Parts: sequence; structure tokens; C-alpha cells
Amino acid sequence: MSTLAPVRPATRPLGLVLAAVGIPTFMVSLDNLVVSTALPVIRTELNASITDLQWFVNAYTLPFAAFLLTAAALGDRIGRRRMFLAGIALFTVASAGAALATEPWELTVTRALQGLGGAAIAPLSLTLLAQAVPDRLRNVAVGIWGGITGLGVALGPVIGGAVVDGLTWNWIFWVNVPIGVVAVVLALTVLDESRGGARRLDPVGLVLSASGMLLLIWGIVDGPERGWTSGRVPLMLGAGVALLAAFILWESGLFGQARNRTPMLPLTLFRSRGFSLVNVVTLTFSAGAFGAVFLLAQFFQVVQGLSPLESGLRTLPWTAAPMIVAPLAGIFGARLGVRNLIVAGQIFLAAGILWIGLATTTDVGYGSLVVAFALAGIGMGLTFAPISTMTLASVTAEQRGVASGTNNTIREFGVAAGVAALSSIFSTYGGFASHQSFVDGLRPAVLTGAAVIAAGAVVAAFLPRHTD
Repeated sequence: MSTLAPVRPATRPLGLVLAAVGIPTFMVSLDNLVVSTALPVIRTELNASITDLQWFVNAYTLPFAAFLLTAAALGDRIGRRRMFLAGIALFTVASAGAALATEPWELTVTRALQGLGGAAIAPLSLTLLAQAVPDRLRNVAVGIWGGITGLGVALGPVIGGAVVDGLTWNWIFWVNVPIGVVAVVLALTVLDESRGGARRLDPVGLVLSASGMLLLIWGIVDGPERGWTSGRVPLMLGAGVALLAAFILWESGLFGQARNRTPMLPLTLFRSRGFSLVNVVTLTFSAGAFGAVFLLAQFFQVVQGLSPLESGLRTLPWTAAPMIVAPLAGIFGARLGVRNLIVAGQIFLAAGILWIGLATTTDVGYGSLVVAFALAGIGMGLTFAPISTMTLASVTAEQRGVASGTNNTIREFGVAAGVAALSSIFSTYGGFASHQSFVDGLRPAVLTGAAVIAAGAVVAAFLPRHTD
């Protein structure tokens, strides 16, 4: 029997529900890219190294990815709204701390705390949304939710650039504080509490999954700087893989003589072809796209000498398109086919990034890139909502929390892996020594990102035709 709280759409208008889950989601998605545009300025003002710059991005991503599944599992046990509120509060306080940072390590620590808060917001926002609206409105609601995520992605570089140009880089974090306060009030007054099927915690699973993901992603992040075959990197990678293998054995009930009666990640989820394959596509999409964005966000400033705001505005055709396309993908997903939208999204995204990689030179004109940016943006817009729809449709209502947590974990792992892998390629073939050196490293890295996304397009072709 379901333990979910009853849905009350008559007393919870769709607009209010979308605001309650969408504002925190916007805040989290905004912070994925808002720092990227400001990196060159932060690098100067905090006297940060290239390693520090990677950590300003990955200190957010690492705990985000490591604790997504844990936050979703805790939400299923102690209350999804309660965990959601805790995530918003932590994210808001950490944002104030990041704004006050005066040393690279301080910004890194507060970004990590932001990531912890975001880990509770991202999966539970989608789960709470799916519970709060009737099934007939689910695709539309998820599409709008995807558009809100796209809005955060779109405005990230622009807000980051505008704030840095007009004020100081600290204000890219101060803006989260009033937004966070409003988000807490809305969540308290609009959202109902709900839980998943199992009420008991799985402490062994929590420890194994969180520590395994933490070590694995940390090793990936450190690899480009410290080397993949010496020092602590192979130790962290090995330990991370071993802990995740132990986690899978524990969840399956095959860990020695012990039996796990309340697994935090029921492995039966992966019996669904749709759930398994959509997570593979999520991995390739996030690794290729966000790994490329990490480097491209710096191109206009480092190579072409533009201001942060000018750089953010030039990427707007890419980053703004999901805001428009994602809601349309949600509305027309049932008619056009969720699988078809995901395949088309990956093809458009791979083609756009391939175009950028081939066309980029030290003196390339913006007109040579703008269509490619728009193509990549359309691809991302066709991906956000359909992937979420496929994830939710592949499981039961009680499993939506852990399914969303799993999908978000894989996505954030892909972001970290993509940034690390493409940064390693960038450092191998080029660097910051000159404008030409930057382009020499950028092109093979971006082309690799396009190839990874193209591989995901092939996998997406094997997704189920229907989601219901």
C-alpha cells in the first residue's frame, strides 16, 4: 500500500506548486554556471590557481553528487518536505558564507556546503512536484520544471557577468539569500509532507554510497592536476570503486551473511530498460556538455578579452534556449514521444558542440559560433524534461524519490567526470600560456565532449518508445 500523502490539486494550484519547487531548483541550477563566468575575476582577486578554479566548481559538484542518493533516501524515511526545507536553509546560509569569502579555501568550503544543500533540493523538488500534481498534468509540470532549470542555466553566465561588471563577484552569492528565504516560506505553506515505501533507515547503505561517491569523484577531480597513476589519486579511485561495489552487494542482500531488508537503492529499479538506459544517457550528456561549458565559459574572456557580462551575453543563445524548449518538450512529449525528443536532443547538442570545436580559433567571429550555440541550447532543452519524465515513468510512485536521486547522482557524477576529463585533455594539448595555447587545448577537449554526447544519442535510440 502506498504511504504517499494524498494529492490535493484542488487546494494546491499548479502555479503555486511550481513556484514552491521551482524557486529552489532555479537557485541550485543558477549556481552551476553563475561562477563559471566570474572565474577569471575571482582568480585575480583571490589570487587563485587553476586548481583553485576547478575546486570552486567541483567543491559544489562533489558533495552534490555524493549525497544526492543519501538525501533522497533520508527524505523517503523522515519526510521529503522536511529534507527539502533543510536543503534550502543550508544552501542559503552557505551562499552568505561564500559571499564573505576572502581566501580561495574559504570559497571552496562554502561552495561544498552549498553542494550539500543542493543535494537535498534537486531530487526532492521533482519528487514533491510529481506527488503534488495529477498524473494527467505530470508531463506538463515536469516540462515547466525543466524550463525553470533552463532559466537558471541561462541566467547563470549573464547574472554572473552583470554582477561582476556592475558590483563585485561576491554578489553572485548574495542574491541567493533573499531567494532562499522566499523559498522556505513557499515550501512550508504550499507543499505537503510525504514519504517513500520503507520507513527504516539503511545506515550501512548511506555510509557506503556517500563515502564511495565522495572518494571516486574526488579522485576524478584531482586526476588532471596530480596525475592518474601516482600519489593519492589511484588510491581514492580504487577505494571509491571498492566502496561502491560493497554498496551494491549490500543493497542486493549478498554482503556476507547479512540481509538488508530496507535497501536505500532497490536494485530492482534497474530491471526497467527505460530506467537503466536513461541513466546512461544522463551520464554521457552531463559529462560532454558541462565539461565543454567549463572551458568555453572562459574562452571569450581569456582569448578575446571580453568582460564577464559580454561573455555571458554571447553564450545566451546556448543557455537561454532550454528555458524555452524544455517546457515545450514537456507539453508535446506524449505526442512526439519522449524517446524521440531525447534522441533529437543529443544529436542537436553533439552537432552544436562539434561545430564549436571545429570553428574555434583565436580570432573567430561571433557570427561563426552563434548558430552552433543555439543548436546546442535546443539540444539541452530537448533533454532536460524528457529525461526526468522517462525517469519518473519507469518506476512506481513510491520509488520516485530514490529514482530521482539516482538520476541526479549520475548527472552530477557526469559533470565532475566531464570537467576533469576535458580539463585533462585541455592541459595535455594547451594551457593559459597564450591565446593560441588556450585554443590548442580547447579544441580537442570540446571535440571529445561532442563524441561522448554522440555516443549517448546512440544509447538513447534503444529507450522504450512509450513512458506509460
